[in-house]
Amino acid sequence: MSGHSKWANIKNKKGKADAQRANLFTKIGRELAVAVRAGGPDPDSNSKLKDAIVKARANNMPNDNITRCIAKASGEAGGADYEEITYEGYGPRGVAVIVETLTNNRNRTAADLRHYFDKYGGNLGQNGCVSFMFDKKGVIVIENDGDIDEDELMMAALDAGADDFTSEDEFFEILTDPAAFSAVYEALSEGKDYNFVTAEVRMVPQTMVELTDEEDLKKMNKLLEMLDDNDDVQNVYHNFDE
Repeated sequence: MSGHSKWANIKNKKGKADAQRANLFTKIGRELAVAVRAGGPDPDSNSKLKDAIVKARANNMPNDNITRCIAKASGEAGGADYEEITYEGYGPRGVAVIVETLTNNRNRTAADLRHYFDKYGGNLGQNGCVSFMFDKKGVIVIENDGDIDEDELMMAALDAGADDFTSEDEFFEILTDPAAFSAVYEALSEGKDYNFVTAEVRMVPQTMVELTDEEDLKKMNKLLEMLDDNDDVQNVYHNFDE
């Protein structure tokens, strides 16, 4: 297992997400809606929707909310037409950054992101300029509450189709091929009461970049904060070793 996971950081991000639950649910609801419009309301035949539902549940989005989002999206004819656009660029000292957006105004989104990168010591690049530094993986993180049998969990994950399993301190992390992600999550959640810290298909960095200069650290953290707070931004991936 590569050392890309930072358990304390995952926990901190989870706490921040909990504090911003309404905004988080809005973004997940948008992902659900786009998935429905792209492939229909049946998760059994729409893998993108199935993955979005897993992400929603892992973030404690109530089932009623999920059902309403799907029903609304499947019945909408004139709803907002969101476009999926991925941006790639560099933060301070060449930190690689990938930003996934859903927007109904690509000019606004591009201008906002360019402003953030320029202001905080980075720059936007061309598509493909940093994505080769990442692998697309299903990532499932389960909190270790002390009652989990590590060997049992590892075997269950691998038997369900996971690629890798690791544990450190308070968490277990399972990596999967994107195509196996939903099946592995369902196998682990069925009949169990695990606390899923996160479960989503994401871009996992192959190597990490450490920033030592205080000014670079401030700029990088501010860049990530601005991206996270932008309504058009769905996901941000980077290889900054926080």
